[in-house]
Amino acid sequence: MDPSRITLRPFKLSDADDMLVWAGDDRVTRSLRWKTLTSKDEALAFIEQVCIPHPWRRSICIDDRSIGFVSVFPGYGDDRCRADLGYAIGVEYWGQGITTRAVKMATAQVFNDFPEIVRLQAFASVENKASQRVLERAGFVKEGLLRKYSYLKGSIQDVLVFSFLSTDHS
Repeated sequence: MDPSRITLRPFKLSDADDMLVWAGDDRVTRSLRWKTLTSKDEALAFIEQVCIPHPWRRSICIDDRSIGFVSVFPGYGDDRCRADLGYAIGVEYWGQGITTRAVKMATAQVFNDFPEIVRLQAFASVENKASQRVLERAGFVKEGLLRKYSYLKGSIQDVLVFSFLSTDHS
């Protein structure tokens, strides 16, 4: 994949059909807190009510078509020095380095957009080896195991925590 074809941009309502392809796939959403989308109306509502007002959610695009997302949740108050990162991409794009590239792009943009953030952190399920590899290849450092840390789709899971500091940024 030519890296110049990969871009990050805010979501638009016109992304609904493309979003439904990847966010309507249980394999993509199994590691996300959101439910799998089942209709274009749900995709439109999600874009309008969740994606557009979000403080920092970007569509991962190839040739300006939405194939996934990357989100950053900035902390506030005493936690404003850190933010949480999340992402997902359509199954047909797995294993091609696209997500790693998008996470690297997002990391650079976030430290620019939120100068008060010094720590970007991400959590990956112990079972999600692909997500762990994305984070490591994007320069995140694995800090450790958080046992029984996250409730996801009916079960409490162990997760690994990864971080990238503003001082890690080149």
